[in-house]
Amino acid sequence: MEHLIAPSMLASDFGNLKSEVEMVNNSVADWFHLDVMDGVFVPNISFGVPIIKSIAKHTAKSLDVHLMIVDPDKYIDQFQQAGANILTVHYEACNHLHRTIQSIKSKNMKAGVAINPHTPINVLNNILCEVDLICVMSVNPGFGGQAFIESTYDKIKTLHKLRLKTKTNFLIEVDGGVSVKNAKKLVLAGADILVAGSSVFKAQNPRQIINELKFFN
Repeated sequence: MEHLIAPSMLASDFGNLKSEVEMVNNSVADWFHLDVMDGVFVPNISFGVPIIKSIAKHTAKSLDVHLMIVDPDKYIDQFQQAGANILTVHYEACNHLHRTIQSIKSKNMKAGVAINPHTPINVLNNILCEVDLICVMSVNPGFGGQAFIESTYDKIKTLHKLRLKTKTNFLIEVDGGVSVKNAKKLVLAGADILVAGSSVFKAQNPRQIINELKFFN
């Protein structure tokens, strides 16, 4: 499978959201990545259902919604109704992860699980056959523009080997500090989806950066 590019709208210019959405629409990006933060699970507040609804009205691309919130089970219906195609929850925020995954799938969404940089891969062993996506956080969640944590490569390689060993087919997503400088190395390690925020939206030519992330030599 060709790797996918999911620009993170957290880094976009919200004063010009329509034009930012159109830029992603007209690029070779595959998904929109939408970070929902509650100021409790992570030390920041971003956006919620209204913004996601607005983006959904103006695109046919998949909406990859990443919930960095406590009690995500309470909001599964709302995000499904807003237009989420993929809904990712944090391992660290779910007391009953298996039940949460099943609830997401029952709403005809793909189910993802994210893990923070300090969380080991082996905590996911019992749910690998249930999930569609594992999101490896390569920065501490909460803010964009952070430096990439180098140990992420090893986590991706471990996940990739585990996927082969268990004969499962979840996708491996990397979120945080992704740029044209490390994209190829991440894909070679086993990543299927690259989430890129600041490196795309802070660039002079965002569409060109998306192109370089998608088609590197």
